[in-house]
Amino acid sequence: MKIEILGTGCAKCALLGKHADEAARSLGLDYELSYVKEIPDILARGVMSTPALVVDGVVKLQGHVPTVRSLAQLLRG
Repeated sequence: MKIEILGTGCAKCALLGKHADEAARSLGLDYELSYVKEIPDILARGVMSTPALVVDGVVKLQGHVPTVRSLAQLLRG
């Protein structure tokens, strides 16, 4: 599974990355976590509000940081 955090590096972006990492580890997933920080790359994905979470190329959420539990449910689905 490829998990990407889209955002310019703000505190919320870092928190989303931390929560996504914790959620994926709690599920025992085989995953790769990366950050996309360049605005043209973020806009090319259709994201207008950061932070955003992309899983296997699909934008799953944007504009807020959910709890670890909520992210685990999203990743499980």
